[in-house]
Order: sequence, then structure tokens, then C-alpha cells
Amino acid sequence: MRAGAGAGGPGPGPRLRVVAFPHAGGWPSAFRTWWQVLPADAELLVAQLPGRGARIGEPPITRVEPLVEALSRDLAGREPLPYVVVGHSFGSVLGYELTRAMEQKGLPPVLLAVSARQPPCFPSEPPFAHARSDAELLEHLMDLGGMAPQLMTRADLVRPVLRAIRADLEAMERYERPLSGTGVPILALGAVDDPVVIAERLHLWSLETTGGFRRSMFTGGHFYLYAHANAAAIVRDLLAVFPGPPDGDRGRHLPRHPETVPGGDPERFPGEETP
Repeated sequence: MRAGAGAGGPGPGPRLRVVAFPHAGGWPSAFRTWWQVLPADAELLVAQLPGRGARIGEPPITRVEPLVEALSRDLAGREPLPYVVVGHSFGSVLGYELTRAMEQKGLPPVLLAVSARQPPCFPSEPPFAHARSDAELLEHLMDLGGMAPQLMTRADLVRPVLRAIRADLEAMERYERPLSGTGVPILALGAVDDPVVIAERLHLWSLETTGGFRRSMFTGGHFYLYAHANAAAIVRDLLAVFPGPPDGDRGRHLPRHPETVPGGDPERFPGEETP
């Protein structure tokens, strides 16, 4: 696991932290646009689960509980910083459960942002997507814009991608609503043109918290969260929950220029150890 502030070079450490969870099968690179719009004093941690990226050789995990247990242990062991949690699609389930786990440790986030996922009061029902054939699952991903057409002929690339996606979908579809929610405020995010999520159901994330609740809608389909303009707008909203930087440190709060973003994947936050 690599740790680092939002921008390289000398200077004080990060002032705040964003913990992010991508969609089913997602790699840390899904949040590459967020690197371009986060301020220089923000640390971005993106979950990299087994079966993808640097962990491609590990078997994927098909249940939420062991993933969250290891992720929360990892986060609790880091240097304390005020932080927000952001989850997209399947990542919303992990983000919600991580928030609850961190509350139990006395280390809750300032805010939980859930994106493109219906609340737990609407459990998944059969037929489950994880049980689809490879061809059916690929067609579904193509319809959502979650699979590049040029990859369709690359079995060596598609096979591990489908394995990770199928594992995450199974974890999400077998997930059951907990008996208690969270006291952390929730921001529900979605796209009005998302073909998967019924936009009006996002309001019901308010049932999962005794804290504040807001909803913010965008356009851009199921993967709207990764579009540069939408990422910039969401980041501005998230940063509003933190106190401003000291007057003498205003320059570090400016968004980094894309050319200054380190190459490769965003910050890796594996967390999960395979049993």
C-alpha cells in the first residue's frame, strides 16, 4: 500500500483525506480525473481489491464483510486526518459499511457520499447479474459504457476483468441491509440519465443516517462520476465540509494542473488481505 499527499514535492503533509471506492471491477485508475481536480493538500486513497491491478493474482472476494473488515483495519492504522468517504455503484455499499465500521472504532468520516446505487432498503433481487453468462455480462457492460469496445477481442484482458466484476456483483447482490444505520451525514449522488438506478430512490438514503442528508444530481449516465466536469463539481461540494486552509497555505489549496499528476494509477488503498 502506497501513501502520499495529493501533490508531490516538499512541503507540509496532507490536510484532509478522500477515501474512494470505484464501481464493480473498478481499478484505482477509475478516479484519475479526481487527481486532476483535488487540491494539493488532499490525500486520495482509492481501494484496490483482490483480483485486479497490482493484486491481479489474488482471488476476488465475493462478500462485503471480509472486504470491509480489512479495509477498516487498514484505514484505522493510518495517520489520523479528517476525511470523507466516496463510493460509486458497488463502491457505495463498501463506503457505507466502511463508514459504519469506522464509527464503531471511534474514527468516523466527516461525510459519506454514495453514488449511483439504490439504498440498502431496496435489496437486489434475482435474476442476479453475477450469474449471467460472460456474453450476457459483456453486453450489459457495453450498454452501460463500462467496457471499451476494443477490449472485446482481447480475451487475455477480458477474462480477469470479468472475474473481478462478477465477484463484486455477487458481493453487492447478496448484501443485506444492516439492523442499524450511521450517524454520519450522507450525500446521495446520481445521474438523471442513469439506466441502472431509479433516481427518486436516492432520496431514501436518508433512512440510513441520523445525520444530515442531501441529494445532488448530474447527467452523464451510470459512470457520470468520473467525467472531469462532474468530478470537479463533486469535489467542490465535498471540500465544503472541511475548514479552509490557513491563510499562509492558500497556494497549496489550488487544484493541481493535470501535467503535475504523477503517472500510473491513483493512490492505492488495498486494505483487504486474502484469508
